[in-house]
Formats: sequence, structure tokens, C-alpha cells
Amino acid sequence: MRRWNGWGDDTITYPLPEPALRYLTTLVGPGQRPRDATLAEVVAAVPASRLPPHPLVDTDPVERVYHARGQSLPDWIALRSGRIGVFPDGVAYPTTGDEVRDLIRYAQEAGLRLIPYGGGTSVVGHINPLPGEAPVLTVDLRRLSRLRRFDGHSGLATFEAGIAGPDLEAQLRARGYTLGHFPQSFEYSTLGGWIVTRSSGQQSLGYGRIERLFAGGRLESPAGTLELPPFPASAAGPDLREVVLGSEGRLGILTEATVRVTPLPEIEAFHGAFLPDWQSGCAAVRAIMQARLPLSLLRLSTPEETATTLALAGHERLIGTLERLLAVRGVGAGKCMLILGFTGRRAIVRAARHEALDIVKQEGGVHVGRAFGNQWHHSRFRTPYLRNTLWEMGYAIDTLETATDWSTVPRMVAAIEEALRRGLADCGERVHVFSHLSHLYPYGSSIYTTYLFRLALDPEETLRRWQVLKAAASRAIVELGGTITHQHGIGTDHAPYLENEKGTLGMEALRDLCRRFDPEGIMNPGKMI
Repeated sequence: MRRWNGWGDDTITYPLPEPALRYLTTLVGPGQRPRDATLAEVVAAVPASRLPPHPLVDTDPVERVYHARGQSLPDWIALRSGRIGVFPDGVAYPTTGDEVRDLIRYAQEAGLRLIPYGGGTSVVGHINPLPGEAPVLTVDLRRLSRLRRFDGHSGLATFEAGIAGPDLEAQLRARGYTLGHFPQSFEYSTLGGWIVTRSSGQQSLGYGRIERLFAGGRLESPAGTLELPPFPASAAGPDLREVVLGSEGRLGILTEATVRVTPLPEIEAFHGAFLPDWQSGCAAVRAIMQARLPLSLLRLSTPEETATTLALAGHERLIGTLERLLAVRGVGAGKCMLILGFTGRRAIVRAARHEALDIVKQEGGVHVGRAFGNQWHHSRFRTPYLRNTLWEMGYAIDTLETATDWSTVPRMVAAIEEALRRGLADCGERVHVFSHLSHLYPYGSSIYTTYLFRLALDPEETLRRWQVLKAAASRAIVELGGTITHQHGIGTDHAPYLENEKGTLGMEALRDLCRRFDPEGIMNPGKMI
């Protein structure tokens, strides 16, 4: 069963070896777990619904709790402490596009606010109801999950937008195809959610980000229906798909999406390598990208993330042997782990692997085979479960990300990490920080940073600590001209920084779009802008 106050299936755990716990204790101190509220306690605090009756709407308090928050650290603090504050007044489960239109009419007539809901995995506040006088209806789209059309000749598949990642891939793989979009939230997030937040899958280097995969679809808005034909290309004015991409439910509800699919690859292999230091690691991956080699994945960890990854693995004897062997090859304490993914036809994979590993070797790197790559691939959707384990041990863990050009990458990594590392000096708390480059381009890279600190016994103090750290890192990103988000969207957490990126005129244009599609302002208010 899905956890109501944490990540994923409640039967799955991510055990942390004792040496790993000792490692974390050394870094930030021993953790203390605050008391968690029970589901019964939270349900008892849910106020009466303000919604008029409707056959598609469920006002059960338990359903409203499950749809009250997403998966950000502030969401976890609210759920675990029971201090949620605002709940949706009800949850609707449409099964057709016509039912979605009916719910929009119902909201217009009753003066409601609508929040589209996919898999509930947002980490920046997309699905949270905000305080206000108007009742709030959450529209859960997961029953809109059918494959509507499949055209293998054209490489196009049309799905209802509420389909979850595993179900989408199962339908395609049964036909010999794949979308290739694998965000870390893949097991629970939905196609519509990927599109309206401009998601990036872990193998986007090969398959493309969601904007490359999104060919067309249907958006139901308060002003009417927007049909987006799936042309291979068009010069007919501005591309209206870009209006829907990243719209975060402000314009309407995406009910159907046509995506560009790819035949299943002949071979897929993930390899590991270690570079002697961060500078040589960045040089290697930049050279690989600028050579336009056909890889599906590059992931370069900083020395701190590399050390943390090896420590958390818990295999002290094996890791010790590896480090001694690397040291003989000149790769020592400052080493950086690199995961490379090769996907496609066997001959092309063989050539790309040869060229990429030759570049790694030129930068002093050591190829260590497929063990580390296979381990990453095996655990890539299990890693979020570590959040549950660490909370139980008294630690909070969160992530943030940006993207910038290659010239700025080193300074950006240093600025973000320094802002986080010093962020809690006022209360004498230490913060453990580490980063990696995970979505790379010929002209620059994303930067994905993880930070860990101790929970306070008072949830308000834990929230304050997060707010201080998030603000410090966001300021560092903005000051160096990075995007405020590469793959997580805006929601509420990034909204204060959006104008730095879009400018005054750009923000007015976005507001004009919202008024055109949603004149009464009923769609997911307070998000993005």
C-alpha cells in the first residue's frame, strides 16, 4: 500500500548498514527522531467538506489526507507532524475527458478551485491546496490511463494523461517499443505530470527530455478545449505545445498526450569509471558531450558524493580493495565516480563505448567494468526509499537542481555547496552536501545537489532549517545566472525566483496566458505565478 506520509510502497524498505550510519553520525551528529502523528490523528483533524454534491466527487477524510501534500521536505514535515493546515475539500476521479469537462463546469458554477493531480510526487508544492475562502477540489487523473492509439510506422502513441510510468512502459514494451523516460519518480509519476512540469528522465541524453517526446495532445481548460496535432514539425507560428509544457495546471487539465516512441534497443549497458579529480571528470564528460557520442546516460559525482556513495554501500572490504587498486593507477582520495549508459544497436554501442572510454582514459580515468553501472541501474528507483530510512533515524534529506553553461559549472557547484554547508551555522548544526552532473548537454549541464541535516524535535524548527537552506542555495543559483529549476518545475517553492529568469515582460505574458485559458482563475491558483 502507498505510504500516506513518506515515499512509495510501505512494504519496501531501504536498510542502512551500521557503518553507513556511523559515517553519517560523524558528519552531522547523532539523529533524534521526532514523534510522528498517526493517520487516525490527522484524519480526525480534517474539517468538513465545503463542496456541493457531485457524483464524481469523494469527500472521505482519508482520501483528502492522501491528496493534501506531495513529496517535498516541507510536505513530509507537515504530514509527519500532523500540522497539514489545508486539505482539499474533496477528490474527483474522472475516467473520460468528458468527465473532466463536467468537473470544470461544476467548479465554475460552484466557485471552486481545481488542482490537477497525477502521481502526487511533486517536490515543489504543485498539488498543495493553499489557504483561501473558495473550496478546493483535487482532480485525480489516474483513472485516465488507457492507450488510445498506437502507430508503430510513425513512432507515435497516444495515451490518456493519467497513466503511470510502469503501465505506460508495459503497454509499449508489449509492442516492442519504449518511451525511454525514466525520472526517479518513474514508478508513481504520470505522463501528464511529466509534461506539465517539463520532466527530465534519467536517460534523457539518449531519449530526450519530455519536451522532445511530447508530440501533441488535448488540454481541457475553462475557456475551452485546446487540440495539439502531433506534426513531425511545423512552421505555422509559435508552437502551442510549449504553452502546455511546464504549465503546471494553471491553464487547464491535460487529458491526452501523443508521444514519440522508439523501438526497444538491441543492447543496453551501464559502465563505471573513476576519474582522479573533479576537474578531470568535468573535462571528460564535456569532451564526450561535445563529440556528440550516442550515449543514453552520463552521471558524474563530485568527490564528496563519490565518498558518500561508497560509504553508504556498506561493503567495506570490497570498497577497500577497489580503492587500493585505483590508488595504484593514480586515482586516490579526490576521485570522482562516473556512470556511463550505452543504449542502441550493438555496433553503435560498441563504437560509442570505445570512444567514450578512450576520452575517460585520456583524462586519467580508470574503467572498472559494469558492476557499478549495473548497481546504479538496479537501485535507481529504490534510492528515494532512503528518505524514509533516514527520517526514522532522525535525519532530513533533500535535493535541489539547476543547469548552467560549462564555463559556470565549477563555480556554481562550489557556490551552492558552500551556501548549504554554512547555512545552519546560526544554530550550530552541520550540513552534509554533495552533488553530481546528471543531465548533460554540449553547452552545459544540470547540477543536482543533495543535502542532509538533523531533524529538530520541533517540526517548526526543522521547517525553518529547510527554509534557510533552500533560500541560501536559491540565491546562489540566481546570482550566478543558473535556471532556478532544471527538472522539478516551479510550484510554490520556486515561484519567488521565476521573474529573475523570465523578466518582467515574460511574467506578464505568462499571466496573460493564464487569463486567456482560465478567465475566472480557478485552475491551481498560487502555483508557478
